[in-house]
Amino acid sequence: MFAPMTVKEIYRRYLTELLTIYSLNEATVITDWVFETTLHSTRAQMVKNPLLLVNGEDLHVLNTHLTELLEYKPVQYVLGEAWFYKLKLKVDKNVLIPRPETEELVKLVIDKYQSLLALNPTILDIGTGSGCIAIALKNNLPTSLITAIDNSEGALKIAKENALAHQVAIQFREVDFLDEDRWRELPSFDVIISNPPYIPLNEKEKLDKNVVEFEPPEALFVPDKTPLLFYEKIAAFGKKHLNKNGIIYVETHENLAEQTAAVFSATYLNVKVISDIFEKKRMVTASTPIIHFHLQWQR
Repeated sequence: MFAPMTVKEIYRRYLTELLTIYSLNEATVITDWVFETTLHSTRAQMVKNPLLLVNGEDLHVLNTHLTELLEYKPVQYVLGEAWFYKLKLKVDKNVLIPRPETEELVKLVIDKYQSLLALNPTILDIGTGSGCIAIALKNNLPTSLITAIDNSEGALKIAKENALAHQVAIQFREVDFLDEDRWRELPSFDVIISNPPYIPLNEKEKLDKNVVEFEPPEALFVPDKTPLLFYEKIAAFGKKHLNKNGIIYVETHENLAEQTAAVFSATYLNVKVISDIFEKKRMVTASTPIIHFHLQWQR
């Protein structure tokens, strides 16, 4: 058994030990998150009651979490939760931790379709993972009809649990999108959205230890020789599965955004590279497959 400690003592211990592997800002954010989740107490409340004793199960949980954090395990996996578009989602080793950049991708779709209240857009989320994109879209576009696919049974289990927790209806399907024979099982859509794997394997050593050692590699990496593999597949898929006036939205590597746009430009007329709030080129949109344009012109 651990001897009882005050909130102040264990909080200080957390910060001191986490500072050995994280910056002060990161260590503070992680510590606050763990304490608020475990003790159900905000930082302000802890400051008001610094001598409050922590013992028993809570102290055991805090110590266990600290051990895991010092092994570089991401706090989201330690706590089993992550926040995305103001939604708390369950996450584990089967799914990528949702990122703020992906929220910006989702916002593009929401901003486009929230003003079009008469529409019930059909949306395909490719590589849904935790279901973060699909659930955020359905939560903000309740009349949309969303299909979310992934080739991981473990990821789909988490995505379904998240959809159930937020009471949104989404059709989840286990599909290997790289297998073109499976495309015939899918209808056409007004929106195709994806945050696919896009990090070349040769960049693996540049990533933080907590990413490389814990997040699912199949959701992160692509072969060095074919870094645009998923975008090429999405562009090909959209030729027959993107409805007239539909739009493709993808997140991409900041150093490969122009190349990604070039992939879509070979097939689509309206291709845009969009920067995130940090002015990094992180998103590409494409609409109007050339074949649709030619058919319309011929009429």
